Amino acid sequence: MIENVSQPVSTATESLNAARNIIPNQEYLLQGSVMDSAVEVLLHRLRGLCDNVDSGPEPFYDHEMCFSISAGSMQPLLLRVRRALDYQDMPWQLRYIGQPEIGDKSRPTIVRNSIDIGTSATVVEFLTELGCRMDFEYIVRGYMFRKGRMKITVSKIFKSGQGKPLDNMEALSQSYLVELSVLAPSGQDAIAEDMRSFAEQLRPLVQLEKVDCKRLQHVP
Repeated sequence: MIENVSQPVSTATESLNAARNIIPNQEYLLQGSVMDSAVEVLLHRLRGLCDNVDSGPEPFYDHEMCFSISAGSMQPLLLRVRRALDYQDMPWQLRYIGQPEIGDKSRPTIVRNSIDIGTSATVVEFLTELGCRMDFEYIVRGYMFRKGRMKITVSKIFKSGQGKPLDNMEALSQSYLVELSVLAPSGQDAIAEDMRSFAEQLRPLVQLEKVDCKRLQHVP
């Protein structure tokens, strides 16, 4: 009887380990910025390098809310909720983002755990009832390109006004955020080399690199 009970547990563990090799749960990331005056030149370069040459880049216009919940002595759990402002009927997106693995200097990119889930509009209420706290929110508007498995976004970040998120929008800077990312299953570090090669083709228009967000939090 003991052997019969342990067999399903073993099978379930093997299935879980196999799923980790299939489910895209790690994000490889490089970040940079470009001034407003130079963004059109960068967009032109991306149009020539990326796959969607004929159709052009995909515009997006989103509202993002960033939540956190205390995890005892561990780092807070970070969650993001994003909704499309230009496509109101689209599902909302809930995203878990883990702490970046940036300690290994030999790695070409940041690597962090990331899981995306489509949800309904009640996700904010659900997170609030769980005890999550909204730390900040913003509006992001820009363009998305694709090169194979790589996703490149060029976006402008806006501070939303009090009340409705579209009221009194104010740009946070005179530059655009540029992100190069790939969402893939664990253990596919060769992707990072492809990303570094692609990033080299965008120099000197933009310098994409590993950004240590923790260090930025301590900059006065």
